Amino acid sequence: MQDKIMVNDTLSMVKGELATYANVIAECANPNLRSTIQQIRNNCETSQYELYKIAQSKGYYKPAMMADSNDVQQLKSQLMGQ
Repeated sequence: MQDKIMVNDTLSMVKGELATYANVIAECANPNLRSTIQQIRNNCETSQYELYKIAQSKGYYKPAMMADSNDVQQLKSQLMGQ
């Protein structure tokens, strides 16, 4: 299997895992378990970002164009209800 396919498949898989962790955390009533799952999710996010950087550096993944600071501020204001 080509490296590009393996990297992109892994990135897709990790995105799914992150969504699952978010759902589990939202439903978890046990504070200790919730904290543990949050730590696992944080490690998963770190691994995903490292893999993303590798994929991008090799040209396997092309991210969307970066938003300018005005767009970021506008979205931030909308999401924070201001």
